[in-house]
Amino acid sequence: MRMVDLIEKKRDGEELTTEEINFIIDGYTKDEIPDYQVSALAMAIFFKDMTERERADLTMAIVNSGDTIDLSAIEGVKVDKHSTGGVGDTTTLVLAPLVAALDIPVAKMSGRGLGHTGGTIDKLEAIAGFHVEIDKDEFVQLVNKDKIAVIGQSGNLTPADKKLYALRDVTATVNSIPLIASSIMSKKIAAGSDAIVLDVKTGSGAFMKTVEDAKELAHAMVSIGNNVGRKTMAVISDMSQPLGLAIGNALEVKEAIDTLQGKGPKDLEELCLALGSQMVFLANKASSLEEAEELLKEVIRNGKALEKFKAFIANQGGDPSVVDHPEKLPQAAYLIEVPAKADGVVTEIVADEIGTAAMLLGAGRATKESEIDLAVGLMLNKKIGDAVKAGESLVTIHSNRENVDDVLSIIYDNIRIGSEVTPPVLVYGIVTE
Repeated sequence: MRMVDLIEKKRDGEELTTEEINFIIDGYTKDEIPDYQVSALAMAIFFKDMTERERADLTMAIVNSGDTIDLSAIEGVKVDKHSTGGVGDTTTLVLAPLVAALDIPVAKMSGRGLGHTGGTIDKLEAIAGFHVEIDKDEFVQLVNKDKIAVIGQSGNLTPADKKLYALRDVTATVNSIPLIASSIMSKKIAAGSDAIVLDVKTGSGAFMKTVEDAKELAHAMVSIGNNVGRKTMAVISDMSQPLGLAIGNALEVKEAIDTLQGKGPKDLEELCLALGSQMVFLANKASSLEEAEELLKEVIRNGKALEKFKAFIANQGGDPSVVDHPEKLPQAAYLIEVPAKADGVVTEIVADEIGTAAMLLGAGRATKESEIDLAVGLMLNKKIGDAVKAGESLVTIHSNRENVDDVLSIIYDNIRIGSEVTPPVLVYGIVTE
């Protein structure tokens, strides 16, 4: 088998066999096939696409390029959730205890963030003492005991994906549906879950800027999951403005606590119920999404979701009293209000730019080496469609530096006030096939 022949085959729009795909990924992982040939193949895939079978085979070849996590010692159906990313995306902090409160195992592997704010682990580390450095045996034991634990990503998972991603980044082949879908799904499958729920974002703060592109990606990933034996569903959700009100690590922990008490922002609660319903349904704990949503609402009402969050924090060395006393979370030295300059209605909040403003405060990492300031960030006081009067606060800046002119400039440039607007839809659709 020669790589040049396989490049030519895909260039001409033909279908690669399972054996050919395995040959490519195995050879590339072992440095037996050079970057320039895989670059040529990636460009051929970009233009000629892949069939559903090819996409599933590519995903499993990437999974098999490294270690996989065996979660068979955990009782029950393990359901994982993946978001394609956004600004103020606090869903995991709410979903994990919410779903675990219904005796569904949430065995979560998470990473640290590079971008607007920290990743799930960074956010949780805003709680004093909380740590994810636990061994696999303790991880399994905690999930079996309390149905919830979060561990840092470790081991040699999907090394082929790391190589491919770096290559795509410098060859203008990032925006290829089969390559994006196989990249995301390979990591989720290698992490050992039985079922996968996907939150595919669309809008200015998302990778997929249009609803059509987001739906295409969602269908591709759901198809891969179902084709390789993982029950998979997806929600298409809006990221044209930040989700919820908080953008920043400690601020998002506080917002998650509020949401688990039924007092959080309505959009964050609505999305968590939509994603959580799919997780409950795929775990066979409800016969319909509607029944699943009612079960989730009940554990918020009766306090079980909040108690589960406390147990989760305590199990991993954190101080559970922050749930009742969120003032114990890291606090910024300066709270600076951003007053509206005119009367009107908020017509636009450019999500990714507002995320950049939070990162400049120190809430996120510009590079892997950057230190995160867990206390800082932004609290939105208005969302799209809200009326505002001149002088009323649009945003509260939580900062550990007094001069925030750079941040103010970005906020004023990217929160627009006009006469009227229709607020964006939050959930554009559910994908099950």
